[in-house]
Amino acid sequence: MSNNIMEVLVNIPAEHERNIYGQFDEHVKLIERAYNVTIISRDGSLKILGTPNGTRKAKRTFEQLLALSKRGNIITTQNVTYTISLSMEENEEAVVEIDKDCICHTINGKPIKPKTLGQKQYVDQIRDKMITFGIGPAGTGKTYLAMAMAITAFRNDEVGRIILTRPAIEAGEKLGFLPGDLQSKVDPYLRPLYDALYQIMGSDSFVKNMEKGLIEVAPLAYMRGRTLDNAFIILDEAQNTTPAQMKMFLTRIGFGSKVIVTGDSTQKDLPISTKSGLEVAMQVLRKVDDIAFCQLTSKDVVRHPLVQQIVQAYEQYEKRVTNKNLKRERR
Repeated sequence: MSNNIMEVLVNIPAEHERNIYGQFDEHVKLIERAYNVTIISRDGSLKILGTPNGTRKAKRTFEQLLALSKRGNIITTQNVTYTISLSMEENEEAVVEIDKDCICHTINGKPIKPKTLGQKQYVDQIRDKMITFGIGPAGTGKTYLAMAMAITAFRNDEVGRIILTRPAIEAGEKLGFLPGDLQSKVDPYLRPLYDALYQIMGSDSFVKNMEKGLIEVAPLAYMRGRTLDNAFIILDEAQNTTPAQMKMFLTRIGFGSKVIVTGDSTQKDLPISTKSGLEVAMQVLRKVDDIAFCQLTSKDVVRHPLVQQIVQAYEQYEKRVTNKNLKRERR
């Protein structure tokens, strides 16, 4: 065996093999490619062949995935790719630390937890601050984690009600006339919020609390003129607010309330000439105490790995366009 090639063994108990290796050993193949190692499975142990650095990182990655598996997690491709990315920063142990923070469980008993360092920071800031802005691309769990935090606070009697709101604006399409009463006209805009509520609370509990007025899902325009005391308030898709709407919303907040504002600056549906209320708020409120700004990135995407690649591709494209425009302006 060459001097710069070494061999290490990792013991994987039989009951965790299938979970850690993935379907058709897809997780093993990901780790092989990431660290340029060869992995051979034999009698409950893995033999890893490669450079000292590659084998060490591969071994530590498997150890972290085993720790996650022992905690009852179903290992996903996202778990594997994120553990690999943290190992590049010599910080793979953070994966298990993040996993210890369980916010609540869905109606089916599935635990809701932050899955990345960015998400963990977001959840911690929601706990610590009165107003938290969660800003980042699609798939980073901004809205879903906010909903989980709101429902947990409501169940623990930390707040008396939950208010969920969104600006009612079409996503780049003209929907035209929508039939039905006012509720059925605004429901399509609020559907993603309903979906998360059903999944976490269950439809029966949601309907009962909605009938009692303890949960309210409404367009942003309904917030005008109200004072929202003792409530957990989530403003979703905040990039589609105008500066006037954002100011109106933030000045509704009363005593005993907590607010989360989520948005993605790259997915504005406002007219081109209109400034986003989210971007103005980020500039105006940066130094105000008890307001946190949590910037999530493509590293925090927890949907299908392809979504992460799409987000990264768009980020790189937008950077190139911005740089070209800057060069033109300098000329």
